[in-house]
Amino acid sequence: MAKLRFGFIGCGSIANSKHFPGVAANADEADMVAFCDLIIERAQAAAAKYGTPDAKVYTDYHDLLADPTIDAVHVLTPNVAHCEITVAAFEAGKHVLCEKPMAATKEDAKKMIEARDKSGKLLTIGYQYRHFEYNKIMKKAVEAGTVGDIYYAEASAIRRRGVPTRGVFTDKSKQGGGPLIDIGTHALDLTLWMMQNYEVESVTGVAFEKLGKLLRPEEQGQTRGAWDPDTYEVEDSAFGFIRMKNGAVINLRASWAINMADTPSWVLLCGTKGGLDAPGGKVRLNNVIAGQLAIAELGAPAPRGGMQLGGASITPEAKIFIDAINGKGELFVKAEEAYTVTRVLDAIYESSRTGKTIYFND
Repeated sequence: MAKLRFGFIGCGSIANSKHFPGVAANADEADMVAFCDLIIERAQAAAAKYGTPDAKVYTDYHDLLADPTIDAVHVLTPNVAHCEITVAAFEAGKHVLCEKPMAATKEDAKKMIEARDKSGKLLTIGYQYRHFEYNKIMKKAVEAGTVGDIYYAEASAIRRRGVPTRGVFTDKSKQGGGPLIDIGTHALDLTLWMMQNYEVESVTGVAFEKLGKLLRPEEQGQTRGAWDPDTYEVEDSAFGFIRMKNGAVINLRASWAINMADTPSWVLLCGTKGGLDAPGGKVRLNNVIAGQLAIAELGAPAPRGGMQLGGASITPEAKIFIDAINGKGELFVKAEEAYTVTRVLDAIYESSRTGKTIYFND
């Protein structure tokens, strides 16, 4: 079987930390032949490090997509551009792996699915936290029935102070939002995936623009360099209450800056037989044994740095995408699942703007 030919649209931090090394780890099955970025030096550096000897460099993604020899592309741009580029890629006959979140709005996410269906190509979204060992352990524990019927869950991505100061993270016109759409999207994806429940009934939420615009650099206590409050355009925290059609509820919390200690577990699940969480990457099952309250640790704790990107999380995503294109397996992250995540996030923003509960009537 001939090697797949991959192109990359966006050569920033997520491309360099995850997607380039992920595909490079599967060099026997895929070549990296094209790199596009508005800052040409980024594309040139990526091509020099990861590309084939004849790898092409572009600043306009239309030129990359015009190459008929490219089989698949990774869309690794700011959120607002995901839809436009993905739709164009499908029209050009390419398979697409799009970085999370799927899109900035539910309307854009739906357009991406419609374009996929029309093209007959594959679409998956970069929710790599599913591949982290402690999250896989939690998922297996749920599937084994140790939790029972899950009726309450918490999806938390809380940074006490962790505003990303690189790139365009605080630019609403390019990202569509702040911590909710950036890291809250991971927590919600994990929670819905573990519950295996995508049937949403209603969403109520609020997004706060408090500390981001208020705190001057000397007041921030920021752990990764001060942000500029004068150019901070997105929420600094957001909260959502999600009611599922089967009666279960999810409490979603996300922040880049809030006066709260960092949340130690991204997902907490409560069921009729037990509960699960993973503070610091150590999975805990709480239940009752012989009439006594018990807490058991499942698996080994995550190694130092195990909550961050690494080989164990980046390699499976790339390999699964390659295998699916070659007809040797199915996609792990379905576009329909990612669409539900985007739809819920969009509903939280809408609920915050209108003060109303958003109902999912379809």
